[in-house]
Amino acid sequence: MTFQPVVPLGGNAGWAFLQRTREAQQEAFEQSATIQRDTTYFRETIASVTTAEALMEDRRLLTVALGAFGLDDDINNTFFIRKVLEEGTLDPDSLANRLSDKRYLALAEAFGFGDQFPPNTVLSDFGTQITERFETRQFEVAIGTQNPDMRLALGLSDELSALNARGQSDDAAWFTIMATPPLRTVFERAFALPTSVGALDIDRQLEIFRDKAASLFGDSTVAQFADPERQDELVRLFLARSELQTAPSATVRGSAALAILQSTQPLF
Repeated sequence: MTFQPVVPLGGNAGWAFLQRTREAQQEAFEQSATIQRDTTYFRETIASVTTAEALMEDRRLLTVALGAFGLDDDINNTFFIRKVLEEGTLDPDSLANRLSDKRYLALAEAFGFGDQFPPNTVLSDFGTQITERFETRQFEVAIGTQNPDMRLALGLSDELSALNARGQSDDAAWFTIMATPPLRTVFERAFALPTSVGALDIDRQLEIFRDKAASLFGDSTVAQFADPERQDELVRLFLARSELQTAPSATVRGSAALAILQSTQPLF
C-alpha cells in the first residue's frame, strides 16, 4: 500500500502546511511498498543496461527512468523515447536538442546512451541518483492528485536549480523556462499572463517575460530565482493567482490571495 500525502488546504495556507510537513510526509511516501520495490529493482538492475533498446525492453526500469524526469505519460511512447536517448545531446540537431520541452534533453543527458560508451548507467552512483529523483517526482505526483498547483510549486526549486546549473545565457534560460511546461505554467500564472501569449513570436514572448519579471521583482534576469527567498515570492504569487482563478466571485474581494497580490508592485 502506498502512503497518500495530505494537503488539507489550497493556496498559500496549503503551501505553508505542506512546507511544515513535507519531510515527514515524503519519508512515509518513500517507505511505501510500491516505491521501495521499484527503486530497489532499478538500483540493482540499471548497471546491466547499456543501450536505449535494453531500457525500452524493461518496463519497470523505464517507469522509474521516465518518472524521475516527470515524463510518466510517455511510458508507452517507446519508439519516441528510444530515439531521444539514442541520438543523445552532443549533436545540436539531435531530437533532444530540437524538442521544445527540455525535460527530454535532461533525460538524454542523464543516461548518456547517445553521447558515450559505456553510458552513465554503469556508474556506481547512477542508480541512486535516478531513484532519488524518482522518489521526489512521485511524491509531487501524489500531491498533484489532490492539488495540481502544489505539485508545480514543489517541483519549482529542483527545476530552477537544474536550469541554473546549465550556465546558460539569460536569453537561453528564459527560452528554457518558456519551453518547459511545469516552469512555464508557474511563471505564466505568477506573471498574470494569458496562455495565448504562447502564440506570439518567441522573441516577443521573451520581452514580455522579462518585462513582467522586472515589474514584479525589480530584476529581469532568470539568475535571481536561484535565491530561495525569490523563489518563495514567485511561488506565493503563483498560488495566489491560482486561488483567485478558482475562488467564488463573492469571496474574492476578501480573500487572502487578493491581499497578497495587492501588496506587490503593479502588474501593468
